[in-house]
Amino acid sequence: MTSLSRSLAFSVALAAVVSTTLITGCDRKMQANTHDVDPALSLPVVETTQVASHALNATTSLPGELQPYETVAIYPKVTGFVDWIGVDRGSKVRKGELLARLVAPELSSQKLAAQAQLESAESRRIEAEAKTAADEATYERLKTAAATPGVISENELEIALQTAAGDRARQQALRQTVDAARATLKSVEDTTAYLRIAAPFDGVITDRNVHPGALVGPGGSRAQTAMLDISQISRLRLVVAVPETSVAYISPGAEVPFTVAAFPNETFHGTVARLARSLEEKTRTMPVELDVDNSAGRLSPGMYPQVIWPERRSQATLFVPASAVAHSMQDTFVIRVRNGVTEWVHVKPGVSSGEETEVFGDLAVGDQVALRGTEELRPGVRVTARPGSASQP
Repeated sequence: MTSLSRSLAFSVALAAVVSTTLITGCDRKMQANTHDVDPALSLPVVETTQVASHALNATTSLPGELQPYETVAIYPKVTGFVDWIGVDRGSKVRKGELLARLVAPELSSQKLAAQAQLESAESRRIEAEAKTAADEATYERLKTAAATPGVISENELEIALQTAAGDRARQQALRQTVDAARATLKSVEDTTAYLRIAAPFDGVITDRNVHPGALVGPGGSRAQTAMLDISQISRLRLVVAVPETSVAYISPGAEVPFTVAAFPNETFHGTVARLARSLEEKTRTMPVELDVDNSAGRLSPGMYPQVIWPERRSQATLFVPASAVAHSMQDTFVIRVRNGVTEWVHVKPGVSSGEETEVFGDLAVGDQVALRGTEELRPGVRVTARPGSASQP
């Protein structure tokens, strides 16, 4: 063999050795990275956990809104000019306290006219009563005299009787006129009383929109603005939108804690008082109202608390680690491993409690499910199940 042939043969042998070494090294590296394959069976290893069952007793944070227990926009019942107003924004008032006074000249004229009409009717009634009494007395005297034949004719006696009867009818009509005049005057006086604006309940003036001299009138028209807004804030309503999954075990009278951003280190409490008993179609939530004692005045309407809502069920339900629940475009599922084969089980998630999630579906206590649900692990795959820990990353 020539030196050239020996050189070529050595080069080929060297290349073969290098190629074998590289391939072997790559295979070992791939095997080192494929830690989820059972070397004995060459099957993927899936960490699993058991489906647990216990009664739900947890809390969840829900947003809420504080509202006044009562709030009213105050309009006058009659049209008039503001003569005096004694409150402003932030004023604390008591029920029945005078807030403002109006003037309406036409009402004063109506009252004077009604008083004059009543006085006139009363005067005519008094005259009619006096005339009736006199005519009745005349009739009685004539009747006595008529007992003596020839003294009083029957015609005179009849005329006296008819006169007295007419007087009584006129007197009755005038009494009705007086009653009507008195009712008219009372109506005008009642209307005049509307010129005094009083507080409908204990509360705080939250807005003032008018000043003396302003023309104001009854509400119902866009052109009219409320004179004042008054709210009762010593007691508040906390409105919470409770999700559909959490409405089944709402307990009226239960005390529920909440926090507000203004006092981050404090916890307040409200009492469940009113339930809408109907879910809102768009949000699938039920408005629930809590009564909140705010006698100290620290809370304000319009605040958005975080309500620590209790989640409880009377019966035990199934739970899996939150990581076991997988979501796809078409389904929400967990991967059950049964007899070494994977299968997708459709579930409906419930309430999350810590690291666990409540699930409803075709599962049973003790079923082995993949600790980490993923679409990549398809159903019908043979795997080796290995107990895992939900706390693992």
